[in-house]
Amino acid sequence: MSSNLLKGTAILTIGLFLSKALGLLYVIPFYAIVGKESIGLYQYAYIPYNIALSIAIAGAPLAFSKYVAKYNALGDYATGRKLMKSGMTIMAITGLVSFLALYLLAEPIAHLVRENDEQIFSIDEIASVIRWVSFALLVVPMMSLVRGFLQGYQKMEPTAVSQLIEQIVRIIFVLAGAFIVVNFMHESPRTAVNFAVFAAFIGALAGLAVLYKYWRGFKPEFDHLLANSPPADDVSFRRMYKELFAYIFPFILVGVINPLYQFVDMITFNNAMASIGLSKVTDSYFAMLNFLTHKIVMIPVMVATGFSMALIPVITDFYARKNQQGISRSLDQTYQIMLFLTIPMVIGMIILSNELYLFLYEQEAMGAEILASYAPVAVLFGLYTVTAAILQGIDRHKWIVFTSLFGLLLKLALNIPLIKLFETNGAILATGIGYTFAVGLNIAVIAKVLHYKSKMVFRRLILISLLNVAMFVAVTLTLKGLLVFGPAEGKIQAFLYIVVCAIVGAVVYGYLSLKTGLAQKLFGERLTKLTNKLGFRG
Repeated sequence: MSSNLLKGTAILTIGLFLSKALGLLYVIPFYAIVGKESIGLYQYAYIPYNIALSIAIAGAPLAFSKYVAKYNALGDYATGRKLMKSGMTIMAITGLVSFLALYLLAEPIAHLVRENDEQIFSIDEIASVIRWVSFALLVVPMMSLVRGFLQGYQKMEPTAVSQLIEQIVRIIFVLAGAFIVVNFMHESPRTAVNFAVFAAFIGALAGLAVLYKYWRGFKPEFDHLLANSPPADDVSFRRMYKELFAYIFPFILVGVINPLYQFVDMITFNNAMASIGLSKVTDSYFAMLNFLTHKIVMIPVMVATGFSMALIPVITDFYARKNQQGISRSLDQTYQIMLFLTIPMVIGMIILSNELYLFLYEQEAMGAEILASYAPVAVLFGLYTVTAAILQGIDRHKWIVFTSLFGLLLKLALNIPLIKLFETNGAILATGIGYTFAVGLNIAVIAKVLHYKSKMVFRRLILISLLNVAMFVAVTLTLKGLLVFGPAEGKIQAFLYIVVCAIVGAVVYGYLSLKTGLAQKLFGERLTKLTNKLGFRG
C-alpha cells in the first residue's frame, strides 16, 4: 500500500476518532441538562439537516478531491485551481438555497413525523428545531469544498484539524447554551434544544476559519506547482463541470445514504409503532435508535470513513496511471485493516451494551437491547463506505447509484412490516438487509471490473474471525467475573467495568495478532522492526 494512503488514513482516522469521541461524550452532560424526554427533539432536527447538507454540498468534497487528484496526477495543477474559484461561488449559492428550502419545509416535515396526539412533541416544537439547525447550511458547503480541494493534494491534516475544532466549538456552544437557558433563564429543556442545534452554525464558522489558516500556509506551495502547470484554458468550464457533475450524484448518495435510512425511520417508525399500540413510547424509542445508540454505533465506522476519504484520491491516481498492482495492493490492505479494527469494537459494544448505555446515559434495559442489536450493522456501514469509495475511484458511478438506491428501496419496503413484527429491532433488521444487498453488489462489481479476487484477504478474514472469537470469550468471562460482585449500578462502576473489559480484550487481541504475525503484515515494516525487538516474530 502506498505510504500516502496509510498516512492519510491515519491522520483522517485520528481526527475523526477525536471528533466522534467528543460528539459522543458531550451527550452525557447534554442528556443530564435536557433530560431523557427532550433529547429526542434534538434528533428530529439533525436527520433532515444531514440530508439537506448532503444535497447542498452535492458530493463536492469527495468529488472535488477526486477531480483535483486526477489532474494533479497528470501534472495539470491549473485546472484544479480554476475549479476552486468557481466552485466557491456555486457552494455559496447551493448553501443559501438549501437553507431556505429546509427553513420553509420545517413544518411539513414536522407533520410527517407527528402521527399521533399521544406523542411527546408538538408540530411547532419539531418545526422550530429544524429551522434553527438550518442556518449551518449557509457555511458548511463552502467549508467542505476547501477540504475537498486540499484532500486532492493529499493534504489530510486540514480536514482532520478543522473537523476537530468545529466539533469542540459546537460542543462548547451546545453545553453552555443549554445550561444557561435551563438554569439561568429558567426556560424549558425543549427551548434549550433550539439553542443546541444552532451550535452547528457556530461550529462551522470555526472550522472555516481553521481551513483559511491552512490555505494561507499551503498557498506558496500550490502557487509554485501552478507556475509549472499547463494553462487552465486547455480545460473549458463546460468540460470541467460536465466531468465533475458525472461524479457528483454518486457522491451525494454515499454522503446522504445513512441519513436517508434514518429519514425512512423518521417518517415510518412512529406510524408503525402507533399501529401496534406503542404510540406513547415511540418518540423515546426513536431517540434511542437514531440518536443515542446511533452515536455509539458510528464510532467503529470512523475507521472506514478515514480510509474512504484517503482512498479515493489514491485509487484515482493509480487508476489514471493504469497501475493495477497499486490498486490491488491498496484494496487488500484496506479491507483487512478496516475489518481488523472494526470487528473487535463491534463485539465489545455487544458484550458491554448495558454498561455502555448506563455510563453514557442511564440505566435503561431497552436502550441497551437496541445498542446490542444495532452494533453489528456498524460493519456493514463501514464496508459500504469503503466499497463505494473504491467504485468512485474507478469511475463506476452508475453502479453506486444503482446499489445505493436498491438497498434504500429494500429498507423502505421492509421497514413498516418488520417494525410491526419486531418493534425497534425491525427497523434495525430492515437497515441491515438494505446495506447487505448494497455492499454485496458493490463487492461483486469491484471484483468483476478489476478482476479482483484475493484469496489472501479471505484467509486473513478467517484469522481475524478466530482472533475475535478468542477475544469474545476472554471479555465475556471477564464481565461475568465482575458481575459476581454485582451489576453496575452507577456511572463510575459501569466505567470501571468497561475499562477492565476493554483492557482484557485489547491485550488478548493485540497479543494474538502479534503472535500470529497478522499485525506486522497489516501495519508494515516499522511495526515489524519494533515487534522483532520485543520477541514477536510471528
